[in-house]
Amino acid sequence: MVRIEEKQGTIVPSSMPQQQNPLQQLQAKFKEVENGFRAWLSKQPLPVEATVVTTTGAAQGAAIGALMGTLTNDISSSLQTPPQASLNPQAMASFKQAQALSGGPLVQARNFAVMTGVNAGISCVMKRLRGKEDVQSSMAAAFGSGAMFSLVSGMGGPNQAANAVTSGLFFALVQGGLFQLGKKFSQPPVEDVNYYRTRSMLNSLGLQNYEKNFKKGLLTDSTLPLLTDSALRDVKIPPGPRLLILDHIQRDPVLKEKQGHRG
Repeated sequence: MVRIEEKQGTIVPSSMPQQQNPLQQLQAKFKEVENGFRAWLSKQPLPVEATVVTTTGAAQGAAIGALMGTLTNDISSSLQTPPQASLNPQAMASFKQAQALSGGPLVQARNFAVMTGVNAGISCVMKRLRGKEDVQSSMAAAFGSGAMFSLVSGMGGPNQAANAVTSGLFFALVQGGLFQLGKKFSQPPVEDVNYYRTRSMLNSLGLQNYEKNFKKGLLTDSTLPLLTDSALRDVKIPPGPRLLILDHIQRDPVLKEKQGHRG
């Protein structure tokens, strides 16, 4: 809401506090707590950080596994040991793999807790030791989690060591491919330096949705001292936001100084 006051013949908008979305406030608070926790954790000794990260990763994996186990519980209960499976090692191995992938909530919680916990722990150690998070670290963590998942779940069959290595290699290759793919498609957009001050101003006023209007009208940072009500109206910015923007420019000492030089 905007209240307009008249001072010495000049209309000066008085900005009222912007009503923020409660969900956005909650997300911002959660992000602030998360960043604070990560900052604290990064200052701890490596064993402490690795333990905390592994534990939290395992807890998340256990929750996911329990949910999946609940959904696949009917499938697991329908799997009965074949009468001749004990006479055929290959058939028994296949049966154990099926059981590992369709166990109940507790089984799946254990399997996923080990997999995600090991992955998070190795990633943490590699990042601290190497000073960066890259595809090599990601693949090493995936190899460890894949090998441990194979051993704990029992899906390795009679030759557990060989199958653990095979599972680890498979996890590593998949994770490496996903890492590279994600890196390729998640490059952050390059910020337009011509709108740095404009973007900062709009964000401070809660008017970031109108950045596209500025860009459409080519109203760059260099034009801010020259902005008028008609110029903002031409790019279809409503009256209320126009008053807030013009008032901000009048109050900004840097922009006001540039206006004086141009005058």
